[in-house]
Amino acid sequence: MLFPVDSGKEEAVGARAGRLHVIAGCMSSGKTGELIRLLSRHAVTGESIVIYKHSVDSRDGCKARSRLGTEMEARVVDGPEGIDGSDCRVVAIEEAQFFGDGLVPVVRRLLAEGRLVYVTGLNQDFRGEPFGVMPTLMALADELSLLTAICQKCHGIATRTQRIIDGRPAPWDSPLILVGGADYYEARCPDCHEVPGRPGE
Repeated sequence: MLFPVDSGKEEAVGARAGRLHVIAGCMSSGKTGELIRLLSRHAVTGESIVIYKHSVDSRDGCKARSRLGTEMEARVVDGPEGIDGSDCRVVAIEEAQFFGDGLVPVVRRLLAEGRLVYVTGLNQDFRGEPFGVMPTLMALADELSLLTAICQKCHGIATRTQRIIDGRPAPWDSPLILVGGADYYEARCPDCHEVPGRPGE
């Protein structure tokens, strides 16, 4: 644990530099499940925890829920400006790719305040390109968990997110953000990942 608890009393926030742990990967790789597992360790010691999720992600309401059904309460915000975290030692941010570049200064502030910050997100978009703010956060991370899934086509190791529209791979010029689950997305390996209309192909 990065911030030990002494005799049940939390060390003052800001007494040391914060730490950033980024959990990245494709769809169905278990990012939220891993986040909940890690946060549960802090809950056992009585540390204060908050999870933020973007309002664009309407799945599961005010909860961070894994595909296996584990869940924790979350605060829904409209953007990075809604992330405060001043009342908690441990701050988690779900689906960071939805927050935009404004998330970086917020994370830097939380770290300067000595907080332990967890961030989850897709490291690649459906085109297989770096997704939004995630590359920057991964570069800033003190610890990085890069998760994989099982390709839903060949059962190999999946590192890509395949968007499916009307049963077919979504073309390159589809909107970058389309919130959905198994009805829109599959985990795919690089060989099975398809993006019709990719420039240069």
